[in-house]
Amino acid sequence: MAQPPLLTLTDVRLSFGGKALFEGVTLSLSKGERAALVGRNGAGKSTLMKVVSERILPDTGEAWRQPGVTYAWVAQEPDLAGYATVLDYASEGLDGAYIAEAELMEFGVDGGADPATLSGGQLRRAALAKAFAKQPTILLLDEPTNHLDVPMIEYLEGRLKAFNGVVLVVSHDRRFLENISTNTLWLRQGKVLKSPEGYVKFDQWAEQVEEEDERQLRRMTTHLKEEQHWLARGVTARRKRNQGRLARLRELKAEHAQVRTALNDRKATAGITADAGEAMSKKVIEAKGLSKTFQTPDGPLVVAKSLDLRILRGDRIGIIGPNGAGKTTLVRLLLGEIEPDAGTLFHSKTLQVTYQDQTRATLNPQDTIWEALAPMGGDSIMVQGHQRHVAAYAKDFLFKPEQLRQPVGALSGGERNRLALAIGLAQTSNLLVMDEPTNDLDMQTLDLLEDMLLNYEGTLILVSHDRAFLDATVTSCLSPIGGGEWVQTAGGWSDAQEQLKGVRRKDAPKAEKSRGPAPAAPKPKAASKLSFKDEHRQKEIDGLIPKLQAEIAQLEADLADSSLYARDAAAFAKKSERIGAARTQLENIEMEWLEIEEKRASLTG
Repeated sequence: MAQPPLLTLTDVRLSFGGKALFEGVTLSLSKGERAALVGRNGAGKSTLMKVVSERILPDTGEAWRQPGVTYAWVAQEPDLAGYATVLDYASEGLDGAYIAEAELMEFGVDGGADPATLSGGQLRRAALAKAFAKQPTILLLDEPTNHLDVPMIEYLEGRLKAFNGVVLVVSHDRRFLENISTNTLWLRQGKVLKSPEGYVKFDQWAEQVEEEDERQLRRMTTHLKEEQHWLARGVTARRKRNQGRLARLRELKAEHAQVRTALNDRKATAGITADAGEAMSKKVIEAKGLSKTFQTPDGPLVVAKSLDLRILRGDRIGIIGPNGAGKTTLVRLLLGEIEPDAGTLFHSKTLQVTYQDQTRATLNPQDTIWEALAPMGGDSIMVQGHQRHVAAYAKDFLFKPEQLRQPVGALSGGERNRLALAIGLAQTSNLLVMDEPTNDLDMQTLDLLEDMLLNYEGTLILVSHDRAFLDATVTSCLSPIGGGEWVQTAGGWSDAQEQLKGVRRKDAPKAEKSRGPAPAAPKPKAASKLSFKDEHRQKEIDGLIPKLQAEIAQLEADLADSSLYARDAAAFAKKSERIGAARTQLENIEMEWLEIEEKRASLTG
């Protein structure tokens, strides 16, 4: 039996600076619903959550809530400034501190700690603890998985599934949304569309919506042509009896433009590319016996102990593990930014590194987007060795010309991340290092970033807790097993979890406190497209087949020369041996290509 709504918005409209952000938002949320709120960066998802929680009042429209409804809000960037302890923050507004204390313990945060000393993951967990301690009717979460490690994300999934009220969540983490959502709200062109199913079915539903929009657009285009023909014929529109028809024509034009814009927005593609730089030797980085230990108040933290690692050209390595295990420190150690205690480190002489760190520290909130892209002034920017106009390059990252004079501080979290990507990817590199690149990105930009990494010909090192993104982009993972030891496994995140089941963890370094044993990892959703590894291998085979065919043709021509054996018996024998091997290799890779293609066909139904 359907539950009565706890919250209803009807024809809600809101403008900022004369620009309409919401144009008739209508939605309802009932007890037990866990709604994933999706939409483009800058579409107003965080603002809509503020309207829902009465932090912002709409310009027009109705907002109805059941009496007694309460809210808890976890902001995209939790602010604990002004609180002496974490417990003071978490217990604010509560009758007693015991519930907040219990929740902080559940989320593994020390209530007596100074908020200024907390890491990004600890800040996020403190904010989540405060939200659950309030025991709200409606729980609003804006990018709740940012800076959380996978065990904590899985624990949060379990808490949300057991939550008895309404959950409204904005997140870039597709696996998280698939696991927790019961329906999806799509904020699109100032309106909200609601799917009765969770995010796991979002792509199919969105395609159906767009197909209907395209049919509507074709009908409207035909009608518009007829009406414009009428207008051109008579110019009797000025007569009183035709004023209504003329007004309807103007409305039809505006509606036509709105539907066309909605379709174009969804289909717009960011031109994200990264140049692989100059050719380099096959060996990019080699570590031998690398060790590094830091002395901390909690005792020694061993980041690496006698680490042997070879990174080759074209490798795509995901560095995974819990917060506090030293993933970012390991990257800096491999890049030579931190001096090891022992061991040797080799770098290719032609190494060119682009390092995209998770702090986005390069962005000045006072700068405009234009100034951030062209800090030396002017209207052009060097992009991978080529001069580009600032507006044209910004468009590749889905920034509109009218946005370029906006200050960076006014951008949403996803827009700031896109800007940081634009700045970082303008550099030419043959080693791309990305630390939590998916934070705050919308789904469209995530897909485009995946495509860019698929086509990147250099070497990739990726630090991320985004399970779906890791599965789609890396071909091996480096995981800590404690005591400064790391294990390399083939495949993505899901593959690593399977392969590490039989690996016994050693005494782990003191990571950020995490709640006891993590719940069992949810069974991965059945794949709907080829893995990154298969996609990449098929691309390699596409290049190998014509080379082998050309080699075999040349060998056949050489061996057809009847005088070759008499002239050079050794060369004849060598070519005969090679043509047999080449034919076998060609047959094997053609079979491999067909197997991958059959897998693709089965996945796409």
